[in-house]
Amino acid sequence: MNGTFRVGNLFGIPFFVNASWFLVLGLVTWQYGGALANLFPALGPVVPWMLGLFTALLLFASVLAHELGHSWVAIKQGIGVKSISLFLFGGLANLERESKTPAEAFWVAIAGPLVSLFLSGLLTAIGIGAALTGPAAAIVGLLASINLVLALFNLIPGLPLDGGNILKAVVWKITGNPYKGIIFASRVGQIIGWIAIATGIFGNIWNLVIGWFLLQNAGQSAQYGTVQNELAGLTAADALTAESPIVPENLSLREFANNYVIGNPQNWRRYLVTDDSGQLVGAIEVDELKTIPTGSWPQVLVKELLKPIEFSTTVKPELSLLEVVTLLEQLKVQELPVIRENGVLVGLVEKAEIARLLQKRAQADPA
Repeated sequence: MNGTFRVGNLFGIPFFVNASWFLVLGLVTWQYGGALANLFPALGPVVPWMLGLFTALLLFASVLAHELGHSWVAIKQGIGVKSISLFLFGGLANLERESKTPAEAFWVAIAGPLVSLFLSGLLTAIGIGAALTGPAAAIVGLLASINLVLALFNLIPGLPLDGGNILKAVVWKITGNPYKGIIFASRVGQIIGWIAIATGIFGNIWNLVIGWFLLQNAGQSAQYGTVQNELAGLTAADALTAESPIVPENLSLREFANNYVIGNPQNWRRYLVTDDSGQLVGAIEVDELKTIPTGSWPQVLVKELLKPIEFSTTVKPELSLLEVVTLLEQLKVQELPVIRENGVLVGLVEKAEIARLLQKRAQADPA
């Protein structure tokens, strides 16, 4: 993320702070320091601002505790936490993957608000039990209130808020489809965003900012959920590259050139080669034709220019296209061979072809 700085580790989790955090830190320090100066003039000209900064840091510590709640439950489920970041609108725990079940997703989502509610209750108890007075009472009271607001705000049932993730888990449980949960919770988030903007027009700038934030992130989540849902409903066989570059090994170079290379609009530079049973045996580079005199092309077979080829991973035709895309991303490759259970090569599945398939389906069903 641009403008984000790594400041260390928390329980082995990389901890980042976005530049926007410093803006909020300064605003909270200025606003609350001024409030303390007015409430307690005996503090003098400097102490209120120091207490304002201290309070601002404790507020962000509360946000951090909220995100650690999500992270702790995720780690208990075997999910790695890539990082925790603080930014303008609070915090974000970046998890390596989604939970495997709706129940697990629910507990990851609810953990943050539960931590905030616990802190609110604890601080309230401290304020009452210790009979605090003066600035200490004011600071503890503010922290208790902020943690309560943090919990309740995040429980609003729309993505990207925790309440949206809870709603997603509920819809996932009902439908059996996690991506339908994402789409539904994202739409709710967009509705809430528009409501916030509509109310913000009448003078509440924070409603405008929060509404914009919800619209942007909920829109991205809806798009992500829609694509993932499409991919989950398709298989590798659905996205096979048309006229995949596959040739039989007993083809002569003349036949290879005439039937596959010359005039081929896709301009393949390498072709996969199969034996008589359809098994992948290697590959031939088009440039290898230059090493053989054209007069000898009818007598030389493709298998004589064969080069061994290995794919670290192959996929079955019936594999979910979502899993195929995940493999492509993990392996950082553009294509994977599709091979049946009996070892017969069916074709290639490519990132570009998957994108074209999704685009065609979107055009066919714009809703």
